[in-house]
Amino acid sequence: MTNKIVTKDGVEIFYKDWGKGQPVVFSHGWPLSSDDWDAQMLFFLDHGYRVIAHDRRGHGRSTQTDTGNDMEHYAADLAALTEALDLRDAIHIGHSTGGGEVAAYVARHGQKRTAKIVLIGAVPPIMVKNANNPGGTPIEVFDDFRKQLVANRAQFFLDIPTGPFYGFNRPGAKLSEGIVRNWWRQGMMGGTKAHYDCIKAFSETDFTEDLKKIEQPALVLHGDDDQVVPYQDAGVLSAKLLKNATLKIYPGFPHGMATTHADVINNDILAFIKG
Repeated sequence: MTNKIVTKDGVEIFYKDWGKGQPVVFSHGWPLSSDDWDAQMLFFLDHGYRVIAHDRRGHGRSTQTDTGNDMEHYAADLAALTEALDLRDAIHIGHSTGGGEVAAYVARHGQKRTAKIVLIGAVPPIMVKNANNPGGTPIEVFDDFRKQLVANRAQFFLDIPTGPFYGFNRPGAKLSEGIVRNWWRQGMMGGTKAHYDCIKAFSETDFTEDLKKIEQPALVLHGDDDQVVPYQDAGVLSAKLLKNATLKIYPGFPHGMATTHADVINNDILAFIKG
């Protein structure tokens, strides 16, 4: 059995599908792959769930497409996957960019197939600073991301995990060489054009209306030391826009807390799913 589906525009989307039971579907962050969910996939598989994670178009083992690297296509790709696997009563979990993907998918395609959602350090409602989002991140920050990616993607993809992503740049933090190398490995598997385009997708997409449409129970998790997606302009605002949200802010946790604090995050998600 092949572990890929083909979208309407001919893009191959790689996915993992393990176990039986209620489906838990994971959407990863930029510029990573489904491998970023290893700790969650094993945990929820062990607890009797069917676990599914895919590589976003242009990322990981999916097609390194030069087109469609935007949130509309990401959401449609996830819809194509859930329909191909006929997933129902699914729990959708998204980290960072993946949180935007989940919000867009559920609001635009997946209301009938989705039971609950979890957003972890997620980019909604909108990251970039503008007149309607004065607390956002200035566009110059994302322009610098693009500049660094073009100049030396391999070095840029070392600087992010050794620095802000996992909080390894904080005083007294113990850097994990394995975590850094795994982040770099995943990033370099993907296509540079897709990664370049995705910066706009995760920073400039406005998910406000998507969040308002979501009826399902939502768990919004964010670290208050998230240096990538600041929690006050993301998790806090998203929880206010969602109809049925529970917000949990973790003191001192970084952006990549699903990896660095997997034991805490996994158990909190499990309690929410069972609740």
